Amino acid sequence: MSQPDLRPPLFNWLNQRSAGLLLHPTSLPGAQGIGVLDESVDRLLRFLKDAKLRYWQVCPLGPTGYGDSPYQCFSAFAGNPYLIDLVALQRIGLLDDTDLLPLRKLPVDQVDFGELYAKKWPALFKAHTNYEKSPRALPYGDFEKFCTAHASWLDAYALFMALKDHFKGQPWWQWDRTVRFYQVAANSTVARQVGAVTRAHKFLQYLFFGQWQRVREKAAALDISIIGDAPIFVSRDSADVWAHPELFQLNPKSGEPLAVAGVPPDYFSADGQLWGNPLYDWKKHSATGYAWWLERLRANFALCDIVRIDHFRGFDTYWSIPADALTAKTGVWAQGPGLEFFQAVKNALPDCRLIAEDLGELSPSVHDLRHATGLPGMSILQFAFGGDSANTYLPHNLTANNVVYPGTHDNNTTLGWYKSADEKTRDHVRRYFRIDGHEINWDFLRAGYAAVSKLAVFPLQDLLGLGAAARLNTPGVAAGNWQWRYSAVELESLHRGSANYLAELGELYGRS
Repeated sequence: MSQPDLRPPLFNWLNQRSAGLLLHPTSLPGAQGIGVLDESVDRLLRFLKDAKLRYWQVCPLGPTGYGDSPYQCFSAFAGNPYLIDLVALQRIGLLDDTDLLPLRKLPVDQVDFGELYAKKWPALFKAHTNYEKSPRALPYGDFEKFCTAHASWLDAYALFMALKDHFKGQPWWQWDRTVRFYQVAANSTVARQVGAVTRAHKFLQYLFFGQWQRVREKAAALDISIIGDAPIFVSRDSADVWAHPELFQLNPKSGEPLAVAGVPPDYFSADGQLWGNPLYDWKKHSATGYAWWLERLRANFALCDIVRIDHFRGFDTYWSIPADALTAKTGVWAQGPGLEFFQAVKNALPDCRLIAEDLGELSPSVHDLRHATGLPGMSILQFAFGGDSANTYLPHNLTANNVVYPGTHDNNTTLGWYKSADEKTRDHVRRYFRIDGHEINWDFLRAGYAAVSKLAVFPLQDLLGLGAAARLNTPGVAAGNWQWRYSAVELESLHRGSANYLAELGELYGRS
């Protein structure tokens, strides 16, 4: 009989009860076609402060590609230029009012990514052109020093984006062979031809990081911490894979993946999920002391106070699918880096705060890995009902080292979920909480506050009492995601009507 592992966990940071809000910045209100880093952030942070919500959780902040998903970005290091506030650029003379007029014609209740692409990029590039014509001191620090400080990822990312423009949006493996990989592209003739566009993409990163720094400072002044998000895998069509193909399971000549990521068939999907992300060559990462990953995490922590690692189970074992497979059925489990990876993180970033996304059906070894790391896991209340009392997501089965949510960005709103659930599930909810279900979003919210889990995080849609139309993302559905936005009036009404109540719940349940 094996003996239990009595070694102390690597990380032990979640030691106070608290509560937070889940909201991606693209959902912020305003007249620029998408949420941006403007005064709407200040109003949101003031609401959090008054409601005694200590955390603001966001999705990945990177530049989005096809499908507009923040979980399929062109870079694991860069910021999303769509979040740049153009009004702030107007105030410092980089744009004028006419540059913003096309954006003011876009919808304010949702993001139209097609129209946004057509209207925002010209304004962003014009801001760079005006800066180059008349260089000046800007409130975001020195541009050249920014480029030098971030050169380890910025040089490759900016050239990648410039070449993507040059090749009409094609993925990098379809580009001319002279620029197929960064190592040869950096000194190519084509790279010199796109030099001005490359510099423009560096400038946009300078603007994003400058504006995000203001958000960080504002949040810190209000004692609010920001929870970021790091998908375990990166997009194949990304600067990360293009610049470091040796770190992935790729054909070294063609760049074609040897195997791709996904999850096996389960109760919800007979074919499994074929994500298509390239898989890491973990032996190569281990040989470097996980240098790329450590640099990535340092970049994450430059933007956020805490980082949620998506698909934590992939560090234990991951589902490896042949690159030519049509479904995820033919995959096999392969060994991930395990505790060695997290030991390297602990050695390099001893005080870092991570959250493990450990949802779904997990093997005992995944649970063992999380317990060995000491990282808090996640629980979703919407997953708790319709079965029996042994369901691990039911409040009486939760643990302290845990983050509890009614639902996340991948779930329906609580109101939408309850209305679409079968009667058996709804009956289970009503009997469990001894409620009639007429304010189910608040019932779930109070359950989260009361839970033993140290951290409880609530989507803004649930605080606003919104239905399925406000859902942010539906996994497996290619179109119509990431579009929801709230209005300034909705937040103002919530602030006026419920901030004190939320603060009272925080006091009542020890989360303030």
